[in-house]
Amino acid sequence: MKQRILLIDDEEEIAELLEDFLLVEGYEVYQATTGDDAKKILAQTTIHFILLDIMMPGESGFTLCKQIRERYNTPILFLSALQNDTDKIRGLSIGADDYIVKNATPLEIIARIKAVNRRVYRDQSTSLRSEVVRCGDVELQLSTRRLQVNEQEVVLTAKEFELMKLFLSHLNQVFTHEQIIQRIWGYEDGDSHTVRVYIAKLREKIETKTSSFQISTVWGVGYKAEERIG
Repeated sequence: MKQRILLIDDEEEIAELLEDFLLVEGYEVYQATTGDDAKKILAQTTIHFILLDIMMPGESGFTLCKQIRERYNTPILFLSALQNDTDKIRGLSIGADDYIVKNATPLEIIARIKAVNRRVYRDQSTSLRSEVVRCGDVELQLSTRRLQVNEQEVVLTAKEFELMKLFLSHLNQVFTHEQIIQRIWGYEDGDSHTVRVYIAKLREKIETKTSSFQISTVWGVGYKAEERIG
């Protein structure tokens, strides 16, 4: 079965160009120009991947991404003219799987789609083999994507879930910024500041609630998860 991609963008010229390249790559393409149109398509059709613009008439792509994440785990790639780090970090923190600017070539966008797909569906395959990973009073249920810390549920974004899964599945293993970017975002080069932001968010959500788990900084190298002692 062809993978169905929903392209949400009100710029007709860009949307049509991308659709042409996606069709050549073998994807089935659905188009929407507003959030309401996109939600109707999602309700009626099984979509496997979403390309989402940020600046659209009506509700923004940020708002729409949050709404989609409340109901669907479909991979989302933000495609935007906004290029500053603040917009990128905001997009990733609310549940998008990746972010790419519109001056990228169609081939670069397709390569990024494939990278996200490899990571997402690899993670789903791993989840079928191992349902739960834990360290002390921290437990991550992979199939339901739920985190329990000291018997309290902690809500995670998509990227936070993937980071917790990486750390809990590899306790005491040190990961560099580059390794984290490759494993979580699926590409070689990336902004280490983004990694630091996500680690800080995880620590804020988790470490005040647990007496047995911590994410430690290995100065000059990266991070590792380990059992908290004392």
